Amino acid sequence: MTGGWTFEGQPSPIGAGAVTLVAGGSFCVSSRNGDILPGSAQGIYYADTRLLSQWELRVDDGPIEELQVVTGEPYHATFLGRAPRRPGQAESTLLVTRDRYVGGGLSEDLVIRNMSLEPAGLVVTLLVGSDVCDLFEVKTHRVHWVADVTTATEEGSLRMVSVSRARGARVTAEAGDTPVLAVPAPRMLLFRAVVPPRGEWRAALKVNPIIDGGETEAWYCDKRLTPALAEQAGRLFEWDQSLPEVTTSNAALGAILRQSHRDIGALRLFDPERPDLPPSVAAGAPWFMTLFGRDSLLTSLLVLPLDPGLAYGTLCRLASLQGTKTDPMTEEEPGKILHELRYGARQDGAAAGVGGHAYYGSVDSSPLFVVLLGELRRWGLDSEAAWRLLPNADAALEWIERYGTRDGFLWYRRKTDQGLVNQGWKDSFDGINFADGTLARPPIALAEVQGYVYAAYVARHYFAREAGDADAERHYRSRAAELRARFNERFWLPDRGYFAVGLDHEGRPIDALASNMGHCLWSGIVDRDKAASVAGHLLSPRMFTGFGIRTLASDMGAYNPMSYHNGSVWPHDSALAAAGLMRYGFVEEAQRVACGLLDAARAFGDRLPELFCGFDRGEFRLPVPYPTSCSPQAWSSAAPIQLVRLLLRIDPWVPHGKVWIAPALPEGFGDLHISGMHLAGTRVDLDVREGSGVPHVTGLPDDVRLIPEPRPPAPSRAGA
Repeated sequence: MTGGWTFEGQPSPIGAGAVTLVAGGSFCVSSRNGDILPGSAQGIYYADTRLLSQWELRVDDGPIEELQVVTGEPYHATFLGRAPRRPGQAESTLLVTRDRYVGGGLSEDLVIRNMSLEPAGLVVTLLVGSDVCDLFEVKTHRVHWVADVTTATEEGSLRMVSVSRARGARVTAEAGDTPVLAVPAPRMLLFRAVVPPRGEWRAALKVNPIIDGGETEAWYCDKRLTPALAEQAGRLFEWDQSLPEVTTSNAALGAILRQSHRDIGALRLFDPERPDLPPSVAAGAPWFMTLFGRDSLLTSLLVLPLDPGLAYGTLCRLASLQGTKTDPMTEEEPGKILHELRYGARQDGAAAGVGGHAYYGSVDSSPLFVVLLGELRRWGLDSEAAWRLLPNADAALEWIERYGTRDGFLWYRRKTDQGLVNQGWKDSFDGINFADGTLARPPIALAEVQGYVYAAYVARHYFAREAGDADAERHYRSRAAELRARFNERFWLPDRGYFAVGLDHEGRPIDALASNMGHCLWSGIVDRDKAASVAGHLLSPRMFTGFGIRTLASDMGAYNPMSYHNGSVWPHDSALAAAGLMRYGFVEEAQRVACGLLDAARAFGDRLPELFCGFDRGEFRLPVPYPTSCSPQAWSSAAPIQLVRLLLRIDPWVPHGKVWIAPALPEGFGDLHISGMHLAGTRVDLDVREGSGVPHVTGLPDDVRLIPEPRPPAPSRAGA
């Protein structure tokens, strides 16, 4: 990366209706006619570098009019359009097809079909541009013109490379017998084509990345799958075949779940150094197509009913990158779990290499690592695999206690001005504020982070119990109980009936009414006598829009329904709050949130975006999109899967031989059948009829007992 990690703003918009294709960390964002427009955030990206910032097709110097985009695999789309009408014609007779594959670059088959009865003589040009920008520069509106991007022409190709960054791309074209003219300034490929009556003309275009001086081939070329893309396609097919099959009379729910399955599959990441490991998951497209700490961990947790292997792969990958030294510039510390991994060129010229550049500025990745390991063990991860990762969990807990804890709470403060100001999930610079809108000053102890730490202690205490380590069991049980007591005393605002967002640098409660406390219900840190008041606030008109829970209540000083973190709705945030509501026995409230989110997903074409605006459903009957929202975004794609789990009230405890399943489907939800759900190291089938709270489950191991009732509400003390 070329600059610091800090960014006081929101990601660049990619444009309404933009089409995003993804494959193994590479992606392409374009307009719906297939063009990549200069001056926008669109482009062809690989290794966190924008290889091309312009890719515009012209026929007789006219743009292509969009007709339709046909999508299939996440890495493949066909753009249908028509060229400008010919002289003397009322309408165009030229159909333009751009069949595009993304993967380590781009391959595109261009076909122009002539529908008229006479030959069409055409000048076809492809305008090509490369700014060789780091992804962070594009994402954060900091695009700087790179002065040393040079263009060299060879037969039928353009080679554009930045000398200082040693990155760029080679664009090649083949068009049968049609000569290809490569023009260095302005950069373009030019064809003089004659398309016969009722015939067609073809050209094959390819973009090969040049990273750290070396050129590699795009994964699809010459109308054939290269081994890399064949492997990608095979992995997607195998994964799709391994997924549980959901059959439901609720057609809308079925469509939403199918889209979630496709999106999670597209966002999986494979470690080139450990091909034997299950995949991890990227945070989302387009700006987060890489491994994250918090995002990847929460996504993996939310999709446990779909694929527990994703959680194990994410844990293994993060464990391999766990902090080992102290480095203020990257905020690495021993035992700390990273915030994100990037592959852009650094200012010092160092190559990212296979491992990439890790940044550790996250306060919650470390406790969430332990939480996910504990949840995965409860779901049925075999003990040997769990014990292999337990030293990493212990190192994460040691980081919490040695480097992050003050006054009994986990705090954050960036180590240099190059780091993120806010290091929880609301990591925009203005995301943490008081009720009057004043920004909170770090160091800050966030409410939900204390809940994550509490849940981590509880998870570790159960590992100790399973191992028969009485001393460790007492230690972690005691730490959890002490933290819970301190939290409910210091963070609770008795005159307002809700929990503070956090504590500021002076230890003052940050008194804004925000969604953070929904995560506290999910983690179980909230005392039972306070839960009803929290639930009431979360479902109040100030916070619940009808489609989801606002990140900030509508009467707070910083409230803006069109903001990133101060009044918008984030689906994963609302889904965790709904799970917390169900955990504490607020069934109707949890159902309302779940149904609202599913209605929003339907309105967004069955795919929940990263976030959407926090306007009330009574004011606008459809959810209002947020302009720079990423889609697909991993934890938003995972949210519908979590919603189904919480409505089924599936709560496994496989090491203790129990699984609670007590469906609480809303009226009109329909019947639900899940075949082949991963649980307890095997595959089980689950049937639920509308109006019935009794599940029919087959396939559970003999040593695991089904309890057809809800797990008791959150205990008043850890491990009770």
